[in-house]
Amino acid sequence: MGVFTAGLCDRYRTLAPDLRGYGRSRTRSPFDLEDSLTDLVELLNTQGIERCLVLGWSLGGILAIELALRHPERVAGLILVATAARPVGAHPPTTWVELVNTGLGSILNAIAPGNRLVRAGLGPRSLYRYLLRQHTPHAYHRLAKEGLGAFLGTSPGAHRALNRALARRYNRLPDVGAISVPCLVLCGAEDCHITAAASLETAAHLPSAESRCYPNTAHLLPWEIPGPLLADIDDWLSRHQQELMANQSSTFG
Repeated sequence: MGVFTAGLCDRYRTLAPDLRGYGRSRTRSPFDLEDSLTDLVELLNTQGIERCLVLGWSLGGILAIELALRHPERVAGLILVATAARPVGAHPPTTWVELVNTGLGSILNAIAPGNRLVRAGLGPRSLYRYLLRQHTPHAYHRLAKEGLGAFLGTSPGAHRALNRALARRYNRLPDVGAISVPCLVLCGAEDCHITAAASLETAAHLPSAESRCYPNTAHLLPWEIPGPLLADIDDWLSRHQQELMANQSSTFG
């Protein structure tokens, strides 16, 4: 989430928690994704935050939607990135060549982030091709600095919790009409993890939402086009500033 906090922390107090089972939020006890909502509410309580703006990317966006539905008094606005209330994927079958190239590319990119051999060779022939459409040095630096560690830091319990949630075919589309706060939905046109169509479908069902779909980008669009994406967030914040800031604590989660 550093790409967002770096662009917002000069004007907002920003919090970027590791969800339960991810990063440094370690636990050996079994849990469900719903437990992360309890954690987030407890975090707000501990920090003395009554209401805040919530930015969620991918799974974080699904939890942001849930937080707004279950605890509407805590959410002043939503920014949803590469996510959906009814997530639909279009990921093709994975080949062994892609797996091998992903492993080799990840190692080489960790040693020399953004090197051309990975960006122009192994990367576009690996699983990164489904996460990125623009194989830029910036995106691969982010992958080396943040993405690899986040992947390796995901616990088996977190994988199990996510798989259980996916098996239930999560669908909150009929319910998001109850979310009345301003929302911004951002998606990559070539995202196959959570399709742009699913993101835009969510935007259409939210009562007060704007949406942007960026061409030639995928699931990691904040790392592909950080400049345009952050500029659109800034524009949205400035146009809705009075509404968003009313009765809230100027905090992003």
